[in-house]
Amino acid sequence: MNFKTEQEKFWSEGFGDDYIGRNQSDQLLASNLNFFSLALKKAGKVNSCKEFGANIGMNLKALKLLYPGINLQAVEINEKAAGELKNNIGSENVFNGSIFDAPNDTLVDVALIKGVLIHINPDMLPVVYQKLYEASSKYILIAEYYNPSPVAIPYRGHNDRLFKRDFAGEFLEKFTDTVLVDYGFAYKRDPAFPQDDITWFLIEKK
Repeated sequence: MNFKTEQEKFWSEGFGDDYIGRNQSDQLLASNLNFFSLALKKAGKVNSCKEFGANIGMNLKALKLLYPGINLQAVEINEKAAGELKNNIGSENVFNGSIFDAPNDTLVDVALIKGVLIHINPDMLPVVYQKLYEASSKYILIAEYYNPSPVAIPYRGHNDRLFKRDFAGEFLEKFTDTVLVDYGFAYKRDPAFPQDDITWFLIEKK
């Protein structure tokens, strides 16, 4: 693959491979079920979803349990993770490559990104916002680390690999025909359904 940023290369190779093993468990699936039941409550029945940066599909597995008839699509840069995704949701529904290059051939009810914008090169965020907007017929769900102003913090010994900011606020400002429908916070110390200190925003196209 030809990459535009160092962050893409980082996640496509060994670090991305190692991430797979750290992020699959029954507890995570249970936490994701709780998470999406709350985050998508105001979306009503969800018939289709496309996740940008899906890894092996732990979020999509939860969505399939919540909405058994849902059509799932995914974009994943890491080849090993994409291989597992293809086994779970079908190879025709998986794009193995950079989000920047992902096609938007069909619209979905929910365009989802969770814990991925924080790892995108900040200069390329407008491209990803555009992809999310174009993929959705109705809703966009953004779930990331929040900070009122942009900041970069070290990530597992690496610099320029994790960025916090008001992603949803920037998205809403960029696309004036969208509105905030709901938002919330998931806490890593939740006794039953811990997440990773993620703030989520459900946005609707008007």
